[in-house]
Amino acid sequence: MSSVAWTRRRLAFGRFWKDFRLHRGGVVGLAVLVLAVVLALVAPLFIDESVTSVVSGTSAEMSAPSLDNPFGTDESGRSILLLAWWGSRTSLLIGFLAALLSIVIGTVIGIAAGHFRGWLGATLMRITDWFLVLPSLVTALVLAAILGGSTLTIIMAIGVTTWPATARLIRAQALAVEARPYIERSKALGAGHWHITTRHVLPNVAPLLLASTTLEVASAIVTESTLAFLGVSANKTSWGTMLRGSYDWNAATNGAWWYILIPGLCILAVVMAFTLCGRALEAVLNPRLRRAT
Repeated sequence: MSSVAWTRRRLAFGRFWKDFRLHRGGVVGLAVLVLAVVLALVAPLFIDESVTSVVSGTSAEMSAPSLDNPFGTDESGRSILLLAWWGSRTSLLIGFLAALLSIVIGTVIGIAAGHFRGWLGATLMRITDWFLVLPSLVTALVLAAILGGSTLTIIMAIGVTTWPATARLIRAQALAVEARPYIERSKALGAGHWHITTRHVLPNVAPLLLASTTLEVASAIVTESTLAFLGVSANKTSWGTMLRGSYDWNAATNGAWWYILIPGLCILAVVMAFTLCGRALEAVLNPRLRRAT
């Protein structure tokens, strides 16, 4: 039985990959993401965290790109290349974990609101609407300032303020699944709430959830960079803190364009890669979009 299930999964993945390869933007985005993640993972093998120390600089301050420092240096003489490489670990970690927290909260509330009717579902949606009208960036900024500047608090601040859109999306899909005939048959056979939500509703919303996750990660990375630029950072080097440093030391007026350009391009490349992957996944996993193409 397990071999049959494994064969079905392998065939399903083969069909998925065949359709995904037709979207060139998605393939390019996936390649960029794999490269970014691999570089972030292997960074400790080639460089040490001491490169982020302000006393580790060995070159001239704000020096232009050269053979010794291909991406130039910052105000402390530190290599922008090494800082951006090491900072990718913080930016990607916060982006992935904050998006995961947001997706988990949004999925649980969205499925519960779509499955349970009456006062419980209405209450969950009113709570969702209340969070939805709040400016997420301002709320995350306030929460991060109150809770402190650790990596965990930044993740929590982003995760607990960005889940409402996911909740509404999942609820709409859950309502469509709940209206299908086999759900009524399951209820007639005595299936409980847990069985219906985990065995029927969740697998049917999973494809939409996968596409939404990639977009959430991109949004979380931008939010983390914005919070760091506004002065609420995780006390670790990230692309956002590099942009904040370039602003504090007037890199633009001093002509140190590399100090601004390199972290900005890192954020842009990763966010665009996640967006391209998300759009391609949505086109592949959504039957209506697949038929349209």
